[in-house]
Amino acid sequence: MILVNFKAYEETWGEKAVDLAKICQKVANKTGVKIIPVVSALDAVRIMETVKTEVWLQDVDEVFEGAATGAISPIGAKSLRIGGTLLNHSERRKKPGTIKKMLKMWPKNFGVAVCLNSLGQAEGWAKNIKADYIAYEPKYLIGSRDKSVATEKPEVIKKMVKNYPKTPILVGAGIHSAQDVKVSLKLGTAGILISSYIVKSNEPEKRLLELAECF
Repeated sequence: MILVNFKAYEETWGEKAVDLAKICQKVANKTGVKIIPVVSALDAVRIMETVKTEVWLQDVDEVFEGAATGAISPIGAKSLRIGGTLLNHSERRKKPGTIKKMLKMWPKNFGVAVCLNSLGQAEGWAKNIKADYIAYEPKYLIGSRDKSVATEKPEVIKKMVKNYPKTPILVGAGIHSAQDVKVSLKLGTAGILISSYIVKSNEPEKRLLELAECF
């Protein structure tokens, strides 16, 4: 499984978000690997209608319904057939208590990948949380082009997999090569979470295909 986080890069504004989602779908169809665009709430429905693919949001708010101007509701997202969301990404951190409260109220069949940036979080407040995926991303490696979670933290990846025997583990932060993917999968992960290596590339399809072919 590959989650491609579009973030708010200029390369994903307007029609470019649809174009990148088409690339994700094309590579998924070619390789048989599940590839999910993780997009802005501004683009989610339009991408789904145009590309006919599952999409996730980059974040949702703790307000599920009610008087909350500007909030992105998990229930509202599900009602639009959006498939799921990231939660607690390093760039959109939430308090542990907020995350636990949200997950207790979580809409059925609305996917969630809870992002953690350390083993301490996994062994502490996040030890028994119920999520569809746990995504391990050391913050200091996010966006790196010469180091990755696979090269720098293989022992932590192994422990994350062991700590969550019933929850698939995704890894991200600095993933930028086929070798990174192969190492991650060998360590027991279910896939990767990736962003700038694909989104900022002049050849996003070529790069995504190279990674997907490692599965």
